[in-house]
Amino acid sequence: MMSTRIFALVLTGQIILSGLRVQAQALPQLGKNTIPEVIAAMTLEEKVNLVVGGGMYVPGMPMFGGPAEPSEAQKRVIGAAGTIVGIPRLGISSLVVCDGPAGIHAFNSGKSRVYYATAWPIGTMLASSWDTTLVKRVGETFGSEAKDYGIDILLAPGLNIHRNPLGGRNFEYYSEDPVVTGHIAAAMVSGIQKSGVGVSAKHFFANNQETNRNNVNTIASERAFREIYLKGWEIMVRESNPWTLMSSYNLVNGSYTAESFDLLNTILRKEWGYKGFVMTDWFGGRDAVGMMKAGNNLLMPGIPPQKQAILKAVKEGQLDEQVINQNVADILNIILLSPAFKGYPYTDNPDLKAHAQLSREAAVESMILLKNNNALPIKPGITLALIGNNGYDLIAGGTGSGDVNKMYTVSLSDGLFRAGFINLPEIQLAYTNYLESERAKRPKRSMIEELMSPPAPIEEYKLSSDLINRLAGTVEHAIISIGRNAGEGSDRKLEGNYYLTEYEKSMIKSVADAFHAKNKKVIVVLNIAGPIDVTQWRDQVDAILLAWQPGLEGGNAIADVISGKVNPSGKLATTFPASYTDDPTAKNFPGKEFKDRPVQGTFGQQAYESEVIYEEGVYVGYRYYTTFGVKPAYEFGYGLSYTGFTYSNLTLSSTTMKDKLTATVTVTNSGSTAGKEVVQLYLSAPTNKMDKPLVELKAFAKTKLLSQFQPMGLPGIQIKE
Repeated sequence: MMSTRIFALVLTGQIILSGLRVQAQALPQLGKNTIPEVIAAMTLEEKVNLVVGGGMYVPGMPMFGGPAEPSEAQKRVIGAAGTIVGIPRLGISSLVVCDGPAGIHAFNSGKSRVYYATAWPIGTMLASSWDTTLVKRVGETFGSEAKDYGIDILLAPGLNIHRNPLGGRNFEYYSEDPVVTGHIAAAMVSGIQKSGVGVSAKHFFANNQETNRNNVNTIASERAFREIYLKGWEIMVRESNPWTLMSSYNLVNGSYTAESFDLLNTILRKEWGYKGFVMTDWFGGRDAVGMMKAGNNLLMPGIPPQKQAILKAVKEGQLDEQVINQNVADILNIILLSPAFKGYPYTDNPDLKAHAQLSREAAVESMILLKNNNALPIKPGITLALIGNNGYDLIAGGTGSGDVNKMYTVSLSDGLFRAGFINLPEIQLAYTNYLESERAKRPKRSMIEELMSPPAPIEEYKLSSDLINRLAGTVEHAIISIGRNAGEGSDRKLEGNYYLTEYEKSMIKSVADAFHAKNKKVIVVLNIAGPIDVTQWRDQVDAILLAWQPGLEGGNAIADVISGKVNPSGKLATTFPASYTDDPTAKNFPGKEFKDRPVQGTFGQQAYESEVIYEEGVYVGYRYYTTFGVKPAYEFGYGLSYTGFTYSNLTLSSTTMKDKLTATVTVTNSGSTAGKEVVQLYLSAPTNKMDKPLVELKAFAKTKLLSQFQPMGLPGIQIKE
């Protein structure tokens, strides 16, 4: 009897286990069953977990609302910005999302070792190349690096408009013009996604300032939004089909972008045909249920109160579960494309050496020669005096989520040395010792400080007049390097940032006077995040090279241009005003704050309702300067070369404008140095029909390298040989 009972018990257990296997096999699986079938098998709680991110895991920082311990996805990339929570029983993979527009941000350990990322030239600099082929190559390499590190979606690129020169995150963005913005962004998105990694293009939209960014109400006409602030997004969406977009923090005409059905559905999905999903900026929006209804599919990084609010709304009939189902479906469609879902064997070992060389090439192709009075190029082998803190401490890129965990940064001093130039030891030791001493005095910055504000620059080393005169008598030329940083959390200031400091101006004058007295040249290198004032000092120097923030190989790239190894071919994608007050937005940037209307700020900080009115309408950047006859310091599209180019044989495909018009032109290198030229096509609208800017950019393209008197056809504008 005893043995019979035992046998029966074992047999019953086998039957139960067998039933469980049948039940498990019957569960729909993502990729094998249809998405509606997978969604039908999900519990409401699982759906909500999918539309609210997995939290931001930051050890010892509970203010971020993340988990106490990292999930498996968070362990894959320690320090990633966030995750999309998977559902293993239904074959739904967890995804890792990570910042950055100019390289992977905020991580430092992989599966087996500490690892680093490539710091690419900032967005404004890449746009200055006007070269979509180059930008797509950067995107492909950037994407492959992210893929090898276990990342599924990059929170990039940024493509808001440079409305005002002081915008704190302008460096992440491309241009003041939507056509440049749209096509450069589309090239970056296409390149990244070709590698099999997705993007979250940001910040959608009108996020053109950092001051009060979480609560500022951006007020503008629909025409201004359609022609300027949405147009670049439309071009990018139609050309490159980004996997995801990130809604911005701000309100637009009274509604948070993350809660705007008209923006996220009427415009984005219905008008433009967008098929991806939308995620919030981190802790963006206010009403979790409202964001679900608006079609903001994913709330990031995700906090428990958002889940609770959505569950409560569904159970009480305030939120139709079909809305959640649609948001889930949009996310699942993208998970199917991801490296995690496809089981990509990430390596933690991309070819960083090759990537650094492409970063150098991209930087060289994007630098802009603003002035040249026979001072550049300089033949290697001569002795120079490199003056300015920045010459020994190059700024590779901006701060905040746009920063990059890079292994190194090549200073201008090192780059010039590697190119064969000689920097006088006396001046080099003076600067390096001074900077080392000053860095040692600085207190350690907190994580929040690093994220939300650039560090104050070290005060310039003071050169005595005796030393300057001695240098002028000893070396061949002087190079003065001026640095400016910017970053998330604050806009740039006029004094000491947009304008040079009093010492910087006096230093330039003293050096110029001493060197010019000896018939020697003075070159200024601008290692900056955005436009600065040049009118107070540019006439005192012989050449100005705009190096922007050129990535980790910046010093080598600048030396490539200074030495003439590469002929500069970058053009301005943003205007340099002659005076800040000339800018049409100066009178209302960054708007006004209402101290009598307090609101809850991020991380519990005090904040106030605020607004900014775009009174200038469509007259942003060059559209204003050309239409109203205001002369800038350096105009949009401007940039010099070591050679010259002539245009001839301009023809149009039609004498009337209908759906499409093709312009054909021959470009000839008329100088003695090989170089590249950017061709820009502008149109003017008929007069007396509508209030329109005098000219507007409609197309652009960059030639290949042209030797002397060698015309080259140009794809895109169809330049005829």
